[in-house]
Amino acid sequence: MKRAVFWPILIVVTVFVVSGQSELATPPSFGWRIDLLAHFAVFGALATSILRIPAVWRMGGRGVLLAIVLTSVYGGLDELRQSFTPGRFMQFDDWVADTLGATFAACLYWKWTAYRKFLEMPNSECIRRIFSYFSLSHGTQ
Repeated sequence: MKRAVFWPILIVVTVFVVSGQSELATPPSFGWRIDLLAHFAVFGALATSILRIPAVWRMGGRGVLLAIVLTSVYGGLDELRQSFTPGRFMQFDDWVADTLGATFAACLYWKWTAYRKFLEMPNSECIRRIFSYFSLSHGTQ
């Protein structure tokens, strides 16, 4: 169980530290806020990591909902905390991207068996499959 909570805790601590910074290095905008994609991805990873905790996973659909709600609440609280950081402010669309990312990723993990099996694969097997994919598809030209 200790290992199962490592990733959610790491992601929460990382988000907490980063969102407490007054200034963040962000890539240039191309007519839309690219940071929303980062919110979507990071909070999707958080929801997935919560769902991978065995006790949460055994809850089935209620576990999926729990992962989404916990992630969304944390995203909202993080936005509120940012409002107390000099140079930062709370943004509703960031929270929406957090919640949508959590919802998408949790549902993807729950319903797409191949994706779930890939994430649950031992690291050595995962790396071997990635390298074999690239050597087969890109090695012969």
